[in-house]
Amino acid sequence: MIVMTKDQYQEILNHSRNTLPNEACGLLGGRIENGVKYVEKVYLLRNIDNSPEHFSMNPREQLAAIKDMRSNGWELLGNFHSHPATPSRPSEEDIRLAFDPKASYMILSLKDSTPVVKSFNISSGQVSEERLSIVGEET
Repeated sequence: MIVMTKDQYQEILNHSRNTLPNEACGLLGGRIENGVKYVEKVYLLRNIDNSPEHFSMNPREQLAAIKDMRSNGWELLGNFHSHPATPSRPSEEDIRLAFDPKASYMILSLKDSTPVVKSFNISSGQVSEERLSIVGEET
């Protein structure tokens, strides 16, 4: 299970909308307690592919995010990206490029008027949906 706040979800949603028509991407840093992942910070990264169908994270921004996580005592929990025109499920490319079986792979679909966000675990080509909880009040 992965837990994030409404404000963190809103950050991802705003970043994804601002990146249209291309996919948005970023990292999720936080802590793990009793097997539950708690997002402490969302790192909004630039998709250097500038593509509506795939993404590559800016390496310098990735490194800066990892350094920030380490300085705060957090772990890399996973990543997120948007699907501007397709459902919130991993594409064949997403599955092929998922190298960390412990990571959460969060996907936000903007295909319909109501955005849909889901999180997945991907291991050896096998996909399972991970429970996602969005908590708290928006500020």
